[in-house]
Amino acid sequence: QVQLVESGGGLVQAGGSLRLSCAASGRTSTIYGTGWFRQAPGKEREFITGINWGGGSTYYVDSVRGRFTISRDNAKNTVYLQMNSLKPEDTAVYYCAADVFRSSVVRVLDYQYNYWGQGTQVTVSS
Repeated sequence: QVQLVESGGGLVQAGGSLRLSCAASGRTSTIYGTGWFRQAPGKEREFITGINWGGGSTYYVDSVRGRFTISRDNAKNTVYLQMNSLKPEDTAVYYCAADVFRSSVVRVLDYQYNYWGQGTQVTVSS
């Protein structure tokens, strides 16, 4: 089994920055791609960015492209999400997820991921 733990969430003013971390433990050799999703109050969970195992492939949805950066440190079994120029509409619970497919393709659908973290709250005040 694999456990994912997110950290780094909090309250920040609009225009500020946060860096989220997703630390994996357990059978980490079985996981490859990692994605970040978020769920705002009253809305469905949405994919925002993902990275493949080697880090050579990333994908961002339009709403975060240019403001958020995903990266990974495989030696630490950790994936990061640097969030800059935060907006109130970025307020949500942020989840990381990992898949078990060694691929250059970044997966964007939630059912394509096998493991999930518990989420971390990000609140952006105006």
